[in-house]
Amino acid sequence: MNFRRAAWATTACLILAAGAVAQKRPPAKPQPAAAAAPSAPEWPQWGGPNRNFKPPADGLADSWPEAGPRQLWSRVLGEGHSSILVDRGRLYTMYSSGDREAVIAVDAATGKTVWEHVYDAPRKGLELEYGNGPHSTPLIVGNLIFAVGVTGKMHALDKQSGSVVWSHDLWGEFKGKRDGRGYACSPIAYKSTVIVTVGGAGQYLMAFNQQNGGVAWKNQNFDPAPASPALISLGGQDQLVCFAAGEIVGVDPNNGNLLWSHPHKTEWGLNISMPVWGPDNIVFISSAYGSGSRGLQLARSGDRTTVSELWANNRMRVHIGTAVRVGDYVYGSSGDFGPAFLTAINVKTGKIAWQDRALARASFVYADGKFIIVDEDGTLALATALPSGLHIQSRVSLLKNKAWTAPTLAGTRLYVRDRRTMIALDLG
Repeated sequence: MNFRRAAWATTACLILAAGAVAQKRPPAKPQPAAAAAPSAPEWPQWGGPNRNFKPPADGLADSWPEAGPRQLWSRVLGEGHSSILVDRGRLYTMYSSGDREAVIAVDAATGKTVWEHVYDAPRKGLELEYGNGPHSTPLIVGNLIFAVGVTGKMHALDKQSGSVVWSHDLWGEFKGKRDGRGYACSPIAYKSTVIVTVGGAGQYLMAFNQQNGGVAWKNQNFDPAPASPALISLGGQDQLVCFAAGEIVGVDPNNGNLLWSHPHKTEWGLNISMPVWGPDNIVFISSAYGSGSRGLQLARSGDRTTVSELWANNRMRVHIGTAVRVGDYVYGSSGDFGPAFLTAINVKTGKIAWQDRALARASFVYADGKFIIVDEDGTLALATALPSGLHIQSRVSLLKNKAWTAPTLAGTRLYVRDRRTMIALDLG
């Protein structure tokens, strides 16, 4: 964000071979059914299950009462912009209080704290006039949760107890490139590793072993930007698409080797919004502060990936909010210092379909054919967005403080937060 800016198999019936015995044994008692396999986390990372803010959900109401959807609970939480993760009846996020940060687990039914891991994170030397963070969203893989705070301190915690499994200081230990606005990249999992941007010679990206924190690889010399990476598949090859300070790059997530790059310079290196990938192999990228948006066509032949710029348009400038693709259109809030208009842009042509100022700068998710939107003023809205325009079905003033955190949707439960409060709602 800007602060100026991963089965269980079905258990088979056990057949026990009886040995040769003289006497007749009584019939075996029926065995209890095997326990149901644990489900995957409903919202395990930045952007949700598929890292694209389009969670699988249905049964959402088509409109809300005038007072808004039913509120299940509300609780005070410290500062921060981290999104809320959902996994088997618990919520996980991060917050700060002064020069201390916390990773916290919360009971999803009641909002009560289950555990929290608190650590020192002095803010001296950081320019945090737009919020003390944390800005990054944690990541759940198996029994671990990975989190990086605003000062670059990275922890792998046992998600049941909050105990530390391993930790690193990305800025102090590895001399990573310090960002005065605070660390913002949300980690991503690939095979047995967790990957983050770090910065510094030969370590723009670093991959750590999920279980023990050992360095699996580090690579590239780009300056990091606040944006979080996205994982795509191109012609059968996995690629990690990353926004650096002056370009968009594709690397091999197995080793960090460069596969392609394309320039995209933004003032202060503030490429913040995560790249958006589509089934037509088009990457949509967008930034505020002068650069605007681009549509990049990727193609792969043999071991070579080529990049062709389809278009560039400075009227679509996604700042800190989410960008979501539906069909041939990407929807997002466009604007930096002034008003931010909800905007629809065609990813094939770069043509703006419409801009609407009914809401302030916003983040949203798309599910069940609906957009659930939270703007920075705390307004929660339910809408449909089509190439023909934005249609708001319901809206309510909900959050009272600056709200820059993207909403989290798990089934029909919506979880939102601002810089002070976390709220659970039922959208069924």
